[in-house]
Amino acid sequence: MSHESPASDRPLTTALARAAATAGHAPSVHNSQPWRWRVLPDALELRVVRDPQLAATDPEGRLLAYSCGAALHHARVALTAEGWTAVVERMPDPGDPDLLARLTGLARAEADPDALHMVQCMQVRHTDRRPVSDEPMPTAAVGQITAAVAAEGAQLQILDRDQVMELAAAAGHAATVEAEDPQQREELQYWTSRSGGTGLPPEVLPEQAPQTTVPARDFGRPGTLPVGPGHDKAAVYALLYGDEDERDSWLRAGEALSAAWLTATRLGVSVVPLSGVVEVPGTRQTLRGLLAGLGYPYLVLRLGIADPAHAGPPHTPRLAVAQVVDTSAVRGEQP
Repeated sequence: MSHESPASDRPLTTALARAAATAGHAPSVHNSQPWRWRVLPDALELRVVRDPQLAATDPEGRLLAYSCGAALHHARVALTAEGWTAVVERMPDPGDPDLLARLTGLARAEADPDALHMVQCMQVRHTDRRPVSDEPMPTAAVGQITAAVAAEGAQLQILDRDQVMELAAAAGHAATVEAEDPQQREELQYWTSRSGGTGLPPEVLPEQAPQTTVPARDFGRPGTLPVGPGHDKAAVYALLYGDEDERDSWLRAGEALSAAWLTATRLGVSVVPLSGVVEVPGTRQTLRGLLAGLGYPYLVLRLGIADPAHAGPPHTPRLAVAQVVDTSAVRGEQP
């Protein structure tokens, strides 16, 4: 708890509300934004929102947890940028499984300029599903992204050429399995035809399937984003993984994804998460084989230098802050 006087509690609650709002920039499965925040006088709570339109794609809720973990990391960084430290309690109430995290123990600290830079990266980060340029990934950049993942308690394995070919085969198989599932096709149609603050509009989806070694998700309909002639020969494929395969580790995986992506954005590196291959149990097991059974795969990341000939795609829409951040507890109102 903060031990400041009531008069100075206002900056804390304002910082918490701002951090929750900033977390709205986080990436999420199909841009579903499955998080809701509650601002308390001395804490910030994160809840998952289970959408029935993800039941076929994500029956266990791992992608929802990754998404919420990314939002949690965004909020943590935003607080650090404003000069607050917090204790993170993950899965704080076994009787309330939808309460994923609580940020508490807030205390004043020096504002962190590196965190402020990361907040700026949140505002420009985007997903560009087109092939990357032919410029090789700098080894130093790969190292910094890997270190960012490790700082969040997960690990990143860079795949060699043979492993990329195994990944490509697994991704192709996963795509076939999902394309044959009518419920999954229906869900994709839902998320690619939304007109509100969620979903994937046509302008962020490629107008045709990109020429890539590892097939990307087939969204079932063409978008309007011009693709061009490029390939992914210079891309680096990496496997985000950890030691456990439980809900709290999925949440941490999302935090690690956010850390990796923000670091990549700062370095001018494009990131595309490939989740289809982990959505299908059989191909997820194939990925575990790439880890020699020594970890549990969470997500595949494609890293590369964006093609300078391409203007970046637009940002996906976002829900209004009032829809995802509840401040009634600090306004003296009933929630």
